[in-house]
Amino acid sequence: MIVDMPHNTYRTPKEALKNAKQIMKKTKCDGVKLEGGKKICETIKNLVKNNIPVMGHLGLLPQSDKTFKFKGKKKFERDRIIKDSKLLEKAGVFSIVLECVETSLAKFVTQNITVPTIGIGASKYCDGQILVFDDLIGLNPMNYKFVKKYVNIRKDISKAVSDYSKEVRKIKFPNKKNSF
Repeated sequence: MIVDMPHNTYRTPKEALKNAKQIMKKTKCDGVKLEGGKKICETIKNLVKNNIPVMGHLGLLPQSDKTFKFKGKKKFERDRIIKDSKLLEKAGVFSIVLECVETSLAKFVTQNITVPTIGIGASKYCDGQILVFDDLIGLNPMNYKFVKKYVNIRKDISKAVSDYSKEVRKIKFPNKKNSF
């Protein structure tokens, strides 16, 4: 189990170490995930040196990106993601999440680093896949291209709450069967 380090909890290597230790102790997780590239390499090195497994995260960075756009269409984005993937690998991450990264770029990164890549909206060419559980079960009302909803639990929940409310108003619930 990997826990996302919350935004602004790893601004310095010292702060990151203190917070990562606390997260690991309280959650009993196996490691932490940090978003970013070159800017956080010293932090990653410090965590790894202190026996804290770190997963990297490149591409769309949901904790800090202002807009929700896929990455890798522009040359500077491609170059930065390629460079950052190699820097994260060198810093000691055990894997890298590639989020909303253009297909050919995700494939290139996966083929050119030795640590596994985990895709979320980054194509079948990553070594593994992740999908947020709320998205997978249809609880999240957002419809992103990379999300496949395997069930629409939000619709079922809404119907159940509506049915319950109607039965209470019409004094059909609780009935004798539901009472002591």
